[in-house]
Amino acid sequence: MLFDDTYKTINAPSEGLFKDKGSKFIAYAYPITSDQEVKGYLTSLRAIHTKANHFCYAYRLGQDRSVFRINDDGEPSGTAGRPILNAMLSADLTNLLIVVVRHFGGTLLGVTGLINAYKSAANEAIIASEIMDRTVNDQYQISFGYIAMNDVMRIIKEQQLKVLSQQFDNDCVMHLEVRKNQLNQVLQQLENLGSVEIKYLATV
Repeated sequence: MLFDDTYKTINAPSEGLFKDKGSKFIAYAYPITSDQEVKGYLTSLRAIHTKANHFCYAYRLGQDRSVFRINDDGEPSGTAGRPILNAMLSADLTNLLIVVVRHFGGTLLGVTGLINAYKSAANEAIIASEIMDRTVNDQYQISFGYIAMNDVMRIIKEQQLKVLSQQFDNDCVMHLEVRKNQLNQVLQQLENLGSVEIKYLATV
């Protein structure tokens, strides 16, 4: 198969903790699907940890793992966001945000100490999470006359497609989710019916 249509992410939010010389590094990992979710999580954490000194984070998005961002939030450049991202890279995770909240303990840790602390906290959150494989899927809308119903339903059953919604009348409309590596075969079968209109909606 030329296209790898699976990726790893976490199933639910998780937490991790690392301590060094009085400083506490509390890591929060969240599964996300867009960068718009990041601000909300940061706002919530700032409301919880009102006395924290830093809210450093990294996130990675996309099934091809190509979109990422890091933020050191006042820590020396390269000592916080990058180590958090490296923890994700080591675990090959995407669609993930990890925020590490630091409560300063009064003793400076130095560059090496900070890098180790932020990466260790992020690793603890990953270890505490449930990692799962997800498939890359495309969503389509198909429209067809009622007379084609049996043929369409046969393809859906054979290919084990997920039906997101359906509306049956003289003119029928269905929203389907198709795994990426099935896509060419499924679209070819639907097109062969000759009476089905196919519209791409999104990749999830």
